This record gives sequence, structure tokens and C-alpha cells, in this order.
Amino acid sequence: MRDDEILTRISALVNEEHELRDRLTAGEVTTDEEHARIKQLETALDQCWDLLRQRRARRSAGENPDSAAVRQPGEVENYRQ
Repeated sequence: MRDDEILTRISALVNEEHELRDRLTAGEVTTDEEHARIKQLETALDQCWDLLRQRRARRSAGENPDSAAVRQPGEVENYRQ
């Protein structure tokens, strides 16, 4: 996945999170459904940010950014920029 593809994925996940919160407010989903999906979205976002960070670090070090790989959720949860 290229950097621009990762950023597009991040944007899509954030948009879904906003839509989900709007659906909760409108009563279209339950709080439990919203919380479960938000957890999945947060994990996917953590993985995307980590992959992007890996790619940028490899590029900065003169390495091939394509050798970066998505890490397991337990390795990247709660990642902060």
C-alpha cells in the first residue's frame, strides 16, 4: 500500500466513525453496536498510522518503504502521532 492509499484509507475510516456517531444520535444503531464498531475502527486506524509511520521512517533511513508491513492490533493499539 502506498502512502496516498494509506491516507485515503485513514480518511475513509474517520468518515465512517463520524457517520456512525451521527447514526447513534439518530437512534439508528444501539450504543453497544456503536462501541463495537468504533473499537474496530480505532484498531484499523492505529494499524494505518503505524504502517504510514513505518514507511516514512524507512524512506528517511534510505530503505525501501515497501518493506513495511501491517502489524498485529496488539502491537499498535492506542498509537498516537
